[in-house]
Amino acid sequence: MIGESANFLEMQEHVSLVAPLNKPVLIVGERGTGKELVAARLHFLSRRWEQNFLKINCAAMSETLLEAQLFGHEVGAYTGATKQRKGYFERAHGGTLFLDELANTAMPVQEKILRVIEYGEFERLGGSETIIVDVRIVAATNEDLPVLAQQNKFREDLLDRLAFDVITLPPLRERSEDILILAEHFAVGMVKEIGGDFFAGFSDKVEKALRSYSWPGNIRELKNVIERAVYQNADGHITRLVFNPFDSPYRLNKSAQAQQDTVVDAKTGVPKLTHVSSFDFKNEVQEFEINLLKQALEKTQFNQKKAAEFLNLSYHQLRGYLRKYDLLG
Repeated sequence: MIGESANFLEMQEHVSLVAPLNKPVLIVGERGTGKELVAARLHFLSRRWEQNFLKINCAAMSETLLEAQLFGHEVGAYTGATKQRKGYFERAHGGTLFLDELANTAMPVQEKILRVIEYGEFERLGGSETIIVDVRIVAATNEDLPVLAQQNKFREDLLDRLAFDVITLPPLRERSEDILILAEHFAVGMVKEIGGDFFAGFSDKVEKALRSYSWPGNIRELKNVIERAVYQNADGHITRLVFNPFDSPYRLNKSAQAQQDTVVDAKTGVPKLTHVSSFDFKNEVQEFEINLLKQALEKTQFNQKKAAEFLNLSYHQLRGYLRKYDLLG
């Protein structure tokens, strides 16, 4: 974990403060902000650091499979269960279990997780023996769990137990001081990976682009952009970036027929669908946004700060849109 911005350092202090406690912790953050790294830091700064640190993505499995993975199963618990299997809770005894994407778990699984947190016990699938474990649970989500709880999509009692403390990770766009630090770190690592001699740095234009982009994919997106740039700039000096690798004059576009059958509302400028067999919603929205941006820039004589005010956007948000649509000139 790398950074020197105030909100990043504040988050690090928060992690260090709660890490030694034998309590559940909930990590909240957008995709790509480093939730798994924070979970690992919580483990290795705790007294459990010499024990197992196990990770499971709750969104990657069906309800039945997730339940079997977490709690294990006995022989014959379901079709194909030919031998006993210990689950993640049992294997993490004495250590830490990281439950990623917890919001995606079904209610019955949430109930069993709650029982482990409250009593430290569970039964394997198909079994009757009560198994006692000592496991610290660290969970992560990019969803608003209190809202899900109000909608009866997440157990309120589980949320109460998990939220002994909540660590909220700042998105990269709120850590502007860290962008170039992280970018250089990723660049040096990629140079080593491809067997390069050294990293020669970023051009001024690239540095400005890195600072002005909104980074919706956060640190994971930054890493991809930088590593892509390193291998595409063979001399080690980064002079160009590709934010969207799908951009191409030959990109597959299935909206041609839809555009032929589309009528634009004269008052709103919004396309009206008539006899449309298919419609590329994303492409139409993109075109609409580009037109709005161009009109705002023309109206304000290309003063980006005034254009941002006109569109009710922050300056950095506008710059992100201009970069996204290659309108910076």
